[in-house]
This record gives sequence, structure tokens and C-alpha cells, in this order.
Amino acid sequence: MPRLTKFRRLPRFFTREDGSMTLLALYVLGGALLVSSFAIDFAYLMSARTQLQVAADSAAHAALYYRERYSPDLARAKAVEIASHDMPASDYGTVLRASDVEFGYWDYATRTFVANQYATGAVRVRPSRAAATNNPVSTYLFKLLNRPEWDIKTEAVFVTYQPPCLREGLVAEGVVDIQSNNGFSSGFCVHSNTYVSLNSNNTFEPGTVVSMPDLDNLDMPKSGFKTNEGLDVALRKGHYRLRVLNKLNAVSDDLHAGFGPYVPDYITGLAPIYVDGNSSTDEAAFVEHRINRLSCGSAGKNAIPSGTHLKNMVIIATCPVHFGQGVLLENVVFLNTSTADKSFYSAKGIQLGVDDNCATGGGASLITFGGVEVAANLQLFGGQIIALRSIQFAANAEGIQGASMIAGGTISGTSNMDMGFCGSGMEANIEAPYFRLAY
Repeated sequence: MPRLTKFRRLPRFFTREDGSMTLLALYVLGGALLVSSFAIDFAYLMSARTQLQVAADSAAHAALYYRERYSPDLARAKAVEIASHDMPASDYGTVLRASDVEFGYWDYATRTFVANQYATGAVRVRPSRAAATNNPVSTYLFKLLNRPEWDIKTEAVFVTYQPPCLREGLVAEGVVDIQSNNGFSSGFCVHSNTYVSLNSNNTFEPGTVVSMPDLDNLDMPKSGFKTNEGLDVALRKGHYRLRVLNKLNAVSDDLHAGFGPYVPDYITGLAPIYVDGNSSTDEAAFVEHRINRLSCGSAGKNAIPSGTHLKNMVIIATCPVHFGQGVLLENVVFLNTSTADKSFYSAKGIQLGVDDNCATGGGASLITFGGVEVAANLQLFGGQIIALRSIQFAANAEGIQGASMIAGGTISGTSNMDMGFCGSGMEANIEAPYFRLAY
């Protein structure tokens, strides 16, 4: 009887559902592990792509930076070098070749890249890890799907640009000190990497920018926002690396050599003209379309007589230059290697550029390793002043049609000036490119 009882219980044992979830859990666990494994493979592929994109960005930036002063072939080689540094061939194979680096132009309207081997404004870099180049990305569980290796390709487009403040504006490493009764029209910029100081009764039209790293350092009277119309809206926080100041040696080298990117296109003769600083230095002493080297006068300075109109030339001086009243510079780059605080000085009325309603051409640049001072009536029409030291100008300055001042020291302006933004007519500016990722 006991044995019969045991056999009678067997059917009940086989029909019981206790423990069935344990078997289902094993299936679920196996599926979860499989999905997780595929997710790990996918994450690995995404990580490999991100690594390749970082290498593309670094290589593109290096290529465009190097292209500023060197040939396309050398710039391509630099891009390959940077990519190889980020992703060594011993670990990843060759991810970038010179043929994967193209220079050209970036069309902002259509967001497309147009290749041109001689261009300097944009570069496209296309690194890859692929079977065709014998360095695909290997996976693990994707092998079960018959995909043991994957091709990964990325691209990066870097472009050059010029911050609007550095194209037209008052920009200084030190303090920008503006007094009273000045007007700034839409688009014009006042920037300091230290702080901006203002007095009262200045007007800032909508679209004007007044910027500095810390807005709490803005120096103005207690009633400053009431007595400076539009200032509160114009304020911005920011900092600029003034790259053009570091380019002055390169500018000087090009102008002395007679060729290079900083030599204006209206210079057609390579042999320099030597101008005696002890003789007359009116327009008759200089030669158009040439580089004129002005020697120091016996008093250790040079004087450009009142009413002189100089055009279509480069002038290089090595000691302080004093301008008489009413001097006009048109299509002129005037470089002074003097480091004096007043390497360029005008008592009254110097005009940089012709009054041409922001038309192309006709501008002028004063570039100095020292400082600039204009006592009164500075006029800028597509005019630019770059000084490693400070720039100081007094009453009645006018830059309503294109003005750019960049100083390694301070910029100080007094009162009754009008500064405006052209947006054109500043093509002759001495500039250093800035770089950003476009795509």
C-alpha cells in the first residue's frame, strides 16, 4: 500500500506549476545578457566614432591654423601629424591621409563646403577607420550577425572668421576710457580685456556692444545708466585674445621683404624706395605702389608736413613720426617700429582713409610697436590703428564710416566723438584670423 500511494502521487507532481518561473527567468536572463552584450558593442562603436571625431576636429583646426603662413601641402602634413598623435597608427592604423584634407570655402547660406586648393578660409578633414584602409573597428557579439568589423567615417569643417569688435571698434588689452558727449551707432563695439570706463552723456544706439570680462568692473558715475543712453542694453560679458598684436612681427617681416600676405595688393614693385628723413617728406618724396623706407631725421624723428596727401603705398619708419595738420592717408599702410609712447603723433587733424561712404578701398592703417596720440580731430574712414602700447585721442574724433583701434595698452578718448559701423570698406585691415568649427 505505501508503494501504491507513491505511484499515485507522481501524476500530481508532473502537473504542478511550482518552479516554472525559474526556467522562464533563465530565458529572460539570457536574453537580457545578449541585449546588454550587443549594447556594449554598440557603445564601443559610438566611442570609437567619438574618438575619431575628436581627432578630426583637432586635425582640421591644426591644418587651418598652419595654412595661415604655410603652403597647402605643409598644412595637410600638419593635420596628418596631429591625427596620428591623437590616434597612433600602431593602435588604430592610418586614420587620416593628406588626400583626406581639403581647403576651400564655407557657404554659410547653404552650409556647404566648396573645395579650392588655394583657399585659406576653410578646411574639411575626413578621417576614417574602414576595411578599405585596413583599420576597421572590430566588435565581439556583432559577429553573431555576421558583422565582425565596422567602417566608421567622420568629417570636420573649420573656418576662419573675424570678430566684429576687431573689424570695427575700440578694443584694448588695458582700460578703454571714454569721457562724455560721445555717440556710438549700431554695430560699433567698445571692448576692454580689463574694464571700460565711461563718464556721462554718451549715447549707444541699439546694436552697439560694450564688453569686458567682468561687468561688475564697469566704471561709471552712479547715475551712469541714466546719463548714458542705451548703455544697459549694450553691455556684454566677454574676452578677446588679441592675436593681431602677436602678428606685428610677421607684418613687419612681410613689409620689409616686399611680399607675403600682409603686403597690400596695390604694391606692384618689389625694390624698396629709400626716403631721406632729413629732406622734404611731403607726397613728392614718396613713390606710389612701392614700399618706402623712411630714415630718421637728424632730430631722431620724422615730420610729415601739413596738407600732405599720401596714397597707394607702404611706408616704414623706425623713429617717431609727427603729422602736420590736415594730412590724408589713402590706401596706405604706415608701419613704425619705434616703441616710443608717441611713435605716431598729430597735433590736429589727421585723416585715415577717404570719405567714400563705406566704399571698398581707400582706407589706411597706422601700425606701431609703440603708442599713438592725436590731440584733436582724428578722422577715420575705413581707418585702422594698431599699437602695441596705448592709443590716445582727444576731442572731436570722427569714425562714423569705419574705424578700428586695437591697443596692447589702453585706449583713451575724451569727448565729442562719433563712431559708427560700416560693415564694409574695411577690407584692407591688418587682421589675424580666428577659428571655429562650422560642421
